[in-house]
Amino acid sequence: MIFRNQYSCLALLLSGYVSFVLGSGEGSEDPFHASDFPDGFLFGCATASYQIEGAWNEGGKGENIWDRAIHTVPNYVDSNSTADVACDSYHRYKEDIKLLKDTGFNTYRISLSWSRILPRGTDDFVNEEGVQYYKNVINELTTNGIEPLVTLYHWDLPQPIQDMGGWMKEDIVDHFQNYARVVFETLGDKVKWWITINEPAQIVSGYSTTTFPPNLGLHGVGDYIATHNVLKAHARVYRMYDREFRPTQKGKVSFSFDGAFVKPMTDSEEDARAAEQAMQFRFGWFAHPVYSSTGDYPPVMRDIIDRNSLLEGRTTSRLPYFTQEEIEEIKGTYDFLGYNHYSTALATFGPSGEDPSFARDGNIIFSANSSWPSSACDWLKIYPEGLRSVLNWIRNEYGDEIPIVLTEGGYCDDGRIDDYERIAYYDGYLKQLLKAIKEDGVNVLGYMAWSIMDNFEWTSGYSKRFGIHHIDFNDPQLPRRKKKSAEYWQNFLLPKV
Repeated sequence: MIFRNQYSCLALLLSGYVSFVLGSGEGSEDPFHASDFPDGFLFGCATASYQIEGAWNEGGKGENIWDRAIHTVPNYVDSNSTADVACDSYHRYKEDIKLLKDTGFNTYRISLSWSRILPRGTDDFVNEEGVQYYKNVINELTTNGIEPLVTLYHWDLPQPIQDMGGWMKEDIVDHFQNYARVVFETLGDKVKWWITINEPAQIVSGYSTTTFPPNLGLHGVGDYIATHNVLKAHARVYRMYDREFRPTQKGKVSFSFDGAFVKPMTDSEEDARAAEQAMQFRFGWFAHPVYSSTGDYPPVMRDIIDRNSLLEGRTTSRLPYFTQEEIEEIKGTYDFLGYNHYSTALATFGPSGEDPSFARDGNIIFSANSSWPSSACDWLKIYPEGLRSVLNWIRNEYGDEIPIVLTEGGYCDDGRIDDYERIAYYDGYLKQLLKAIKEDGVNVLGYMAWSIMDNFEWTSGYSKRFGIHHIDFNDPQLPRRKKKSAEYWQNFLLPKV
């Protein structure tokens, strides 16, 4: 904590915007501004339905896998917290959208609750009350001049679909397509930016570990099978939109990936190979089938997992094979590349994780440079240059023509109002983003801050905070209170006076 405070004060003093944020502006350099970015750049905040809505059993909503885990597994979430109420945005969405408008954001990335729209998970019953709720949210956004960027699936699988096998069963591809069709038919006239699936690496970890729903613990097997179906489901929905909805709705559809940028631990050639292998395993696993010119999984993944499977005495690889038809079906299913970036890691070769497992297959030991400031989340190290580096890596790997939207990014703390460390984080990362755009020529269309307000952070409950507005979760009224980082964003986004 002391080190992070030292970093915060140093970063703020060096960048010269403490007095600017506090309103005096004396003795400081003029901070850079949103107007320095390309015209039409999307500046927004991101949230997820399960983390903010609450109303877990209201309005006809069905049960999802997070509801089931939280209500049945003891101590699953820090302090036994739940998302049953969360931020109560289900009832207070107008207030939350006002926060966005007052701060100056032009975009709001939300996700839809599959279970709120299709309580059984299947399209034999559409919950009109749930559909109307999302219509109301989207109408409120557009009325206030805020672009909705909508994610179909952000981790909260309907429990009835999981009871059928979830992402381990290929039937889910049909169910996801049916769900998406209902959404496009009912909401597509107002939405021009779509993400099919958010952070698939986190989704499939629920099939390989017991720390993420549905907690199956099938390490090194379940995650690869689930990935196969996630990719097929994304492609099916993209192709359907392209065929049935794009001619009239004229929207854009993509995936949203996550993962730290990975640098070599040392200057050695071996560590350079380790860093590249880590990027292929962590990012290319999902991106290569969609964005590469060849499609399919990264060759290094195929070679290593096939070899490891053979050494384990298996007659088939733990990494399933696509048919050539499936490779072609998945390849090119994007209108942009969505990427959630928070941090950077260092890599060297070495075994880790259970045997077998994704981590053991990757054969990488991760660490961080001791000079990188930390945060309240042990995985989030502050290295703004990593954002510029990873954007260049994506462009070099998949081509100049792919537009990128940074669909999440933010800083983790304990919820303080005077969150100068978060200001330093955003200021540093936005400056590196601008360099990537203007000096390197990377085609970036937008940046979504996580998040507009403190919310339910999955198994961390409310102990970890990412919001630029504070919520007192001990107060039944759940008051929203502006943090210093919201003031920073206002000064960055709103027209200069």
